[in-house]
Amino acid sequence: MTAMFVDAAFDSGNIEVLAIADRTARLAIRRDQDSEFFQWFHFRVAASAGNEVVLKITGLNASAYPGGWPDYNACVSEDRDYWARAASSFDKDEEGGTLTIRHLPASDVFWVAYFAPFSMERHHDLVAEAAASEGVDYVRLGTTIDGQPIDCLELGEGNTQVWLYARQHPGETQAEWWIEGALECLTDPADPVARALRAKCRIHIVPNCNPDGSRRGHLRTNAVGSNLNREWAIPTPGKSPEVLAIRNRMDETGVDFAMDVHADEAIPAVFLAGFDGIPSWTEQQGEGYSLYQRILDRRTPDFQTKLGYPKARAGTANLSMSTNQLAERFGAVAMTLEMPYKDLADFPEPDQGWSPERCKLLGRECMAALAEWLETRAG
Repeated sequence: MTAMFVDAAFDSGNIEVLAIADRTARLAIRRDQDSEFFQWFHFRVAASAGNEVVLKITGLNASAYPGGWPDYNACVSEDRDYWARAASSFDKDEEGGTLTIRHLPASDVFWVAYFAPFSMERHHDLVAEAAASEGVDYVRLGTTIDGQPIDCLELGEGNTQVWLYARQHPGETQAEWWIEGALECLTDPADPVARALRAKCRIHIVPNCNPDGSRRGHLRTNAVGSNLNREWAIPTPGKSPEVLAIRNRMDETGVDFAMDVHADEAIPAVFLAGFDGIPSWTEQQGEGYSLYQRILDRRTPDFQTKLGYPKARAGTANLSMSTNQLAERFGAVAMTLEMPYKDLADFPEPDQGWSPERCKLLGRECMAALAEWLETRAG
């Protein structure tokens, strides 16, 4: 009789079962629809408590970012609320690259994921709670290929147009946890940061740019295999309706400050990427970005500037990426925020690593940094 069962037929679930022998399972990650990308996994394990379970995810040398597996520990939960880390090891020579996850369950069922999931049900709860808050307007920007709404929340009475948007890449669930933290700050009528920002800004928030990929359990693409963060130059209704709807709203409102929230598989740090290399780059625009980076670096030890992406040379920016497109299109101070799947190399937390709780706290710190940035520039 099988001693263990593995299932993934649920919201954002992704795994294929190759074989189960006693309490060891051989598994593989399903590719995104019409795409070669794969890295996100999320599944449930049923096995009696008290004895170690061994999960082997194979074929990972062909995954989207093989550099993400060394020194990575998988996320596990027995209540789907608190996510800890399970001891994991990567062997590039075992079955095309294998991540071995070991876990001693305290109950008869537990969940395993690349990072703590942010379900579409939680997304709808987040939108409902925020939309019911005083001073928040809900805008339905459009519809995805699978027929899901593209949600936007707008608040504030000021003239500075701020855009915060997340999960262009659906497997980067850190981004919507960050949005939840930012929204908790911004919708709190007593929070001084929120009061300052609402007075100076009109803030537009898209908590999930890619609902279809999120529900389907994709790493990086939408329902037809489009990488949304390569669609911003010429979005189309058939390939990238999500980007088209969001960019159309931006054209209506304008954009002064924009943050595109992401996660990086390999780099064990929180960092920003800017818009170096856009054709219209100016010293003033570049200094706006650098000032925000300096403020955030001072505010929280969870942020740093040593690790990150190389800067593009003058005139070589990829305008199909949102940060570059918005900086060029609107003259905005735009940036991409990256968070890790691994723990922070220089500020680790052994039990949870980088976690939903830290994502949310960073969201609040980024809002506080924005308030200070506005005040500094005004001065």
